[in-house]
Amino acid sequence: MGDPLTQADIDREIADIGAAVAKAVAAGEPEPERVTRDYPPYRSSLLRHPRHPLILTEEAEVELRGPVFGVTDVTDLDRDLTLHHTGEPLGERITVTGRILDRAGRPVRGQLVEVWQANAAGRYAHQRDQHPAPLDPNFTGTGRCLTDDEGRYSFVTIKPGAYPWKNHVNAWRPAHIHFSIFGTAFAQRLVTQMYFPNDPLFPYDPIYNSVTGEAARQRMIARYDHDLSSPEWSLGYRWDIVLDGPSATWMEEGR
Repeated sequence: MGDPLTQADIDREIADIGAAVAKAVAAGEPEPERVTRDYPPYRSSLLRHPRHPLILTEEAEVELRGPVFGVTDVTDLDRDLTLHHTGEPLGERITVTGRILDRAGRPVRGQLVEVWQANAAGRYAHQRDQHPAPLDPNFTGTGRCLTDDEGRYSFVTIKPGAYPWKNHVNAWRPAHIHFSIFGTAFAQRLVTQMYFPNDPLFPYDPIYNSVTGEAARQRMIARYDHDLSSPEWSLGYRWDIVLDGPSATWMEEGR
């Protein structure tokens, strides 16, 4: 066993990869638009990223693993993550909205959008999350909605906190919300993460930096929208998801 991997070790690796990408772009190569599956600073990606061609399965078998955050019809209550319990959750209430678009900028209508996230203390309501931050009995951190005719989705939730993970010593993930979009079948499911502007943890996070193109990274960050904020109620963030093309939002590979 060697010495524990430190943040300084990770910083050097991220900087070296970033310098190599910048050099390639300066030499005329296009800026990367996709995540690097075997990104060395993201240690567990080296062990679990797909190494072989995807295996086609019968559609019926895949469909048994359909939408995960409810077995009933989607209602307006599902989009408000603060209403799922008897009390008010702790933390900063936020509204997150945007549009799901195709590569031509056209709205993608009637899409099931699901979200999941940590609570304001940076802890998931999941048995595998055992780090010593408090659980919130009034916040489960899951929600869903359908896009409207303009491709719009909207959620009311609590701004998630940063949380530690064991990639290296003193590793912390920036605040983020996971999104999934289902298309017309579960086999088409796409998963991504929405980040918040000006997070000081961005430079230190291997997952965020595994998207090595700066423009692509910026497309993962929501923008604060003061007109979307509600007086005495919530702050507003706007974030569009583009499913394909040169302006596509980064999606997790291998889903």
